[in-house]
Amino acid sequence: QVPLVESGGGLVQAGGSLRLSCAASGRTFSNYAVGWFRQAPGKERALVAAISASGTNTYYADSVKGRFTISRENAKTTVYLQMNSLKPGDTAVYYCAADRRPQSEFVLLSHRDYDYWGQGTQVTVSS
Repeated sequence: QVPLVESGGGLVQAGGSLRLSCAASGRTFSNYAVGWFRQAPGKERALVAAISASGTNTYYADSVKGRFTISRENAKTTVYLQMNSLKPGDTAVYYCAADRRPQSEFVLLSHRDYDYWGQGTQVTVSS
């Protein structure tokens, strides 16, 4: 399996910003659809944002739309989640997930669609 590594989590004040990074060691994401999920205490793991292998199509959960942006590096070695205007409700463990998709325009919306996962990075937003 492809090992995924997330970075960029931490503690920030409400209204602040963080940028999470997801990379697959030793290879690019060129042919992989990628999603960011988060899991808060007592809640199910939920999709935050997703991007197609091509980078053309994206999806955002309603709760983060307008505040978060998912993007791919030009070389497609890294996928980012830019998080602005953070709220205490954004506090969660954030996971990167990926799946190889020859269908380059598709976004994957279910956690069951993803074969590869990172270990997660904690994001804590203080009030």
